[in-house]
Amino acid sequence: MFKHSVFLLPLFLQVLHSAAVAQKKEPFALRISCGAREDVRTDPTNTLWFKDFAYTGGRPGNASLTNRIVPPLKTLRFFPLSDGPENCYTINRVPSGHYWVRVFFALVEGSNLENEPLFDISVEGTQVYSLKSGWTSSDELPFAEALVFVTDHSVLVCFHSTGHGDPSILSIEILQVDENAYKSGPQWGKGTILRTAKRLTCGSGKPAFDEDYSGNHWGGDRFWSGIQTLGQGYDKHKSVENTIKRVSIPPNFYPEKLYQSAIFSTDSQPDLSFSMEVDPNKNYSIWLHFAEIESGITSVGQRVFDILINGDIAFKNVDIIHNTGDRYSALVLNKTVVVSGRTLTVTMKPMKGSRAIVNAIEVFEVIVTESITSPEEVRALQTLKNSLGLPVRFGWNGDPCVPQQHPWSGVDCQFSRNSGKWVIDGLGLDNQGLKGFLPDDISRLRHLQNINLSGNSIYGAIPFSLGTISGLETLDLSYNFLNGSIPESLGQLTSLRRLDLNGNFLSGRVPVTLGGRPLHRASFNFTGNAGLCGVPGLRSCGPHLSTGSKIGIALGALGALILIVICSTCWWKRRQNILRAQNPTAREAHYAKARTHFVRDVQMTRPRVHDQSRPLADDEPRLLS
Repeated sequence: MFKHSVFLLPLFLQVLHSAAVAQKKEPFALRISCGAREDVRTDPTNTLWFKDFAYTGGRPGNASLTNRIVPPLKTLRFFPLSDGPENCYTINRVPSGHYWVRVFFALVEGSNLENEPLFDISVEGTQVYSLKSGWTSSDELPFAEALVFVTDHSVLVCFHSTGHGDPSILSIEILQVDENAYKSGPQWGKGTILRTAKRLTCGSGKPAFDEDYSGNHWGGDRFWSGIQTLGQGYDKHKSVENTIKRVSIPPNFYPEKLYQSAIFSTDSQPDLSFSMEVDPNKNYSIWLHFAEIESGITSVGQRVFDILINGDIAFKNVDIIHNTGDRYSALVLNKTVVVSGRTLTVTMKPMKGSRAIVNAIEVFEVIVTESITSPEEVRALQTLKNSLGLPVRFGWNGDPCVPQQHPWSGVDCQFSRNSGKWVIDGLGLDNQGLKGFLPDDISRLRHLQNINLSGNSIYGAIPFSLGTISGLETLDLSYNFLNGSIPESLGQLTSLRRLDLNGNFLSGRVPVTLGGRPLHRASFNFTGNAGLCGVPGLRSCGPHLSTGSKIGIALGALGALILIVICSTCWWKRRQNILRAQNPTAREAHYAKARTHFVRDVQMTRPRVHDQSRPLADDEPRLLS
């Protein structure tokens, strides 16, 4: 009784887990039809693909489909090298969780099939795939797929030119899966990415997606490449219609159809072996799927086999019926191994009975995620990109430092162990035709040691904030159009060993803290600035006055002038009053004269009336009536 209780407890917990998952809302799913201006639905599953709007740059075009398994979409987006070597889709508003990120490729309509574009793909700053030659004629090569954790509500998918044609993208899918999907090994977690290297359904011979198999949406709509032989010539395949138990169990949710077909070894060659080419010295996670579907095997002990990976025993005495408790019941085994060579071989070796069996195989490369660049410094570089009018050919999209195979042009990176992130320690953008100004935000690149922006058309003032980058050793701003004075703050850069400001339009006195630095093994160059003074090689200048002092002197002089005018006016009026007080005659005469003038003015305003009673003189005019 006790034994049965122990056996039933795991099944009971699985039933509870399955019921809880069934009550969960549908997983997040976003499918983008690249280059499309409207939403699209595709047969046979009526799948919805969203239009491609505001995710990236590049150019839309018509698609030429080269493969029967790619989505039947009519448009794509391609990225000419003239638009920059790095181009990214930034997909926001993605809930935190665990996701398949899958990218399909196609050719631009009218392209020559012999000139396939070859490029690299990165997800969240980690390179996951390099497109291989021949992808246009393969079922497995025209897409890249990786299982990643999303923690910041956004997914960054980038395409990196390698000089072999322009990246051309047909579609991008972001498909949520269970938080613990494909949990494997000590390295598993948010610091790793699983890149799909191989996924096979054995026996059916037909490629299919989970959707074609009516699989649970939490499986993520995986693509299965169908095979009927492992290539040995002595194996055989079988398919059944029986119901398979334990198939869609969290966290991996495999479809039932996957276990209704299998490949078997034969009596003449009992070992069943699968081999594939891999990159050496990498970790690979191998997932093997089994179900006992052969009618002749009905009980425990009738089929027992070991599983070897590159000759080493990974699983010993595997008995499917014993492990699952029944026929027609799914068994999933996982092992993560280091492969030192270029071949990965999985062998099912019978130990009891005469034949081996396998229903499906999955192989993933385990990739350690790259540490990203400090977000503050990325924002500072984007501000610098805009203010300097960086040419389109630079790109500067995605992460400046990762993947390490594709850093931004003109940017030097260094890993900071203190923060666990990459930081920017150098800018080399000399003679690049930059036309803009230096923003104050450049000081947010606080780990800079070297700046070379010489030979451009940068105008405006040198930011005072440059003096706060304490580790700066080289600053070359020569042969630009900088004006104004040299900030006093540059004198605080105690590590500065080379300063080139020659060939600009700077003016004023060179700060004293810089003028004496050449005595301490530093190389400073201020020549070619007609308005500068104060160091050997430049014109001499008078007493040094700061801007504040000059303003104070000007205001003081203006105030003194106003005071002199007021005092002079008051003195003159007072003098006039004293003179009048000392000369009463003049004062009376003055008032008498004033009265006389007043009387005369009044009389002049009155009308003249002639006396009619007196006789008129001979020379007086007479009025005629």
